Amino acid sequence: MKKIKKVAIIGTGVIGAGWIIRCLAHNKIVYAFDRDLRLKKNLIAEIKRTWPYVKKLFNKKTINLKNFKYFTSIEETLREADFIQECASENYALKTKLMTNIGKYAKPNAIIASSSSGLLPTRIYSECLNPERTLIGHPFNPVYLLPAVEIVPGKKTTKKYLKLADKFYKSISMNPIMVKHELPGYLSDRLQEALWREGLHIINEGHATTKDLDRAIEDGPGLRWSLMGTFLTFHLAGGKAGMRHMLEQFGPALKLPWTKLKAPKLSNKLINRLVEGTKKQSKGKSITKISNIRDEYLVELQKLRKKYEKKLR
Repeated sequence: MKKIKKVAIIGTGVIGAGWIIRCLAHNKIVYAFDRDLRLKKNLIAEIKRTWPYVKKLFNKKTINLKNFKYFTSIEETLREADFIQECASENYALKTKLMTNIGKYAKPNAIIASSSSGLLPTRIYSECLNPERTLIGHPFNPVYLLPAVEIVPGKKTTKKYLKLADKFYKSISMNPIMVKHELPGYLSDRLQEALWREGLHIINEGHATTKDLDRAIEDGPGLRWSLMGTFLTFHLAGGKAGMRHMLEQFGPALKLPWTKLKAPKLSNKLINRLVEGTKKQSKGKSITKISNIRDEYLVELQKLRKKYEKKLR
């Protein structure tokens, strides 16, 4: 398949609109589908609202709306599309039926991706033609600005189409995360869900307000996470000895009842995976070097944040 130029977006809600805007910003020809023609007006308004931010992020001067076509017929929408991004509601019955239709009208080698946030692709695509070209492409809101997309294969998805999807997402300035196997909730939403559920317990038991918990993330780990996530952050927490020392020092806390979640056993196998994983992330940089990068980033980030805090609070 040549470079993917023609993209179909099925559903024009918040996520679908985000995909449309991002694809248009990267000069893709976009075929949008929704059953109600009246939604086209709302969609155009959203494209215009977001464009000042999108053009600044991607260094674009103008958006070519001639590349945008809106259909109320799914057959017409899919006729020429090389890549299809489905954005329907999170419902197995709905998505499975929709994918049967999409598979019926799509070109045989067109890639079919679902924007699902946690449903299993094998089940979604159980009745879809040519399931080897099907996968999950889970984005993050706002899709037109955030670069992450989780690519999740089904049991019948082939490497050929995973590589093509990876290449396509990179062509629209995204940073794909290739999930090794399908699992409910994928990666990011499982992490977010753990934090969300723990927060519900804390609030339900009267220990804090929603504002307290948001501040606990905003002014603490959230600032660090935006640069290096959880594991590289904890790698630094071990001092010059890194992750292995951190586990020796704080590993016993996994047995304490700090959360409602049951922690896994800190086996040698798990320890080695954590140590080797953070060693790869470090790419040969010393703890001191990474710490300096982090510190410089945190200073600049907090200066930037001050510009916007007064507007929000």
